[in-house]
Amino acid sequence: MTLNRRQFLTAFSIAALTAQLPQIAQAKSSPSPIIKPPNLKVGDTVGLINPASPTPPEDIEEVKQTLTDLGLKFKLGAHLLDRYGYLAGKDIDRAADVNAMFADSSVKAIIAGRGGWGCNRILPLLDYKLIRNNPKIIMGYSDITSLLLAIYAKSGIVTFHGPVGTSTWNQFTVNYVKRILFNGEAVTMQNPSTSEEKLFVRDCLKPTAVLVETITPGKAKGKLVGGNLSVLAAMVGSPYLPDWKKTILFVEEVEEEVYRVDRMLTQLKLAGILDQIAGFIFGQCTDCNPKNPEKSLTLNQVLREHILPLGIPAWYGSAIGHIPDKFTLPIGVEAEIDASAGTIQMLESATKL
Repeated sequence: MTLNRRQFLTAFSIAALTAQLPQIAQAKSSPSPIIKPPNLKVGDTVGLINPASPTPPEDIEEVKQTLTDLGLKFKLGAHLLDRYGYLAGKDIDRAADVNAMFADSSVKAIIAGRGGWGCNRILPLLDYKLIRNNPKIIMGYSDITSLLLAIYAKSGIVTFHGPVGTSTWNQFTVNYVKRILFNGEAVTMQNPSTSEEKLFVRDCLKPTAVLVETITPGKAKGKLVGGNLSVLAAMVGSPYLPDWKKTILFVEEVEEEVYRVDRMLTQLKLAGILDQIAGFIFGQCTDCNPKNPEKSLTLNQVLREHILPLGIPAWYGSAIGHIPDKFTLPIGVEAEIDASAGTIQMLESATKL
């Protein structure tokens, strides 16, 4: 991700939270029951869109090759190569591409070219009834968190926190994509071991950290819900977040000072979200080292201060985030986590075979 999302989110963040916000956090709920999209098959067509920041044309060519290597065809959004400042076109056009891909019966899944910033702006322009009536896989991460959570909350469709088109599609990442989206497996996700990391490192920009640090031991069950922390925090108070009761919240972050992570977790706490969850996973916080360590708390301190008092199973270091090796996490699917082992066990498939 090349854009500093913090510059854009600041203007859209809530400056002050009142005592009414816990009620707001509890009021949002996804339609019941959840809808599982059909699984992917070799030969299916995937719609490629840019709902946030623009993707350079040369990178789009690489994404096409990635999809081809997976045995998939592709269809480009009408406004895929548009540009409007730091956005991939006007809001109405980016939203139109999302709606069009869901309406197109030839498209079996939708993937974002990249993240950046911009998805929050198009949430009011999406046709959630149309989306609910045409369930299909939609996947991405970072700023795509907005789309994933809003579509799950408003349409009840399982969405997927996984690689975008310009991600590093190495063996580790592709393995989870294939098993969950193609095969419809209910997998157990665990960070790569040292030996596995040696196998994957040739495909990566750098090895993914494999150490899991337990905050609170134990096991918990609940629906997986989450995404990028700053994007999620910027959605608090909106009607586009789901019910948090008894969920497993996972978050990740990139290029944020520790005090900003502290601020965003505080926002979730004041909004009543942290008090409702059954389990907590902090993935990777890439390039989050404080510029002045002697004047900063550590990330470990901040996480423990916020999460330990909750008394729920929690850990830090999962393979989630702005890293080469990443899980594909289905939002809305029941799972069981083990905070000591750092595992996420899906209790049901995420797609309909």
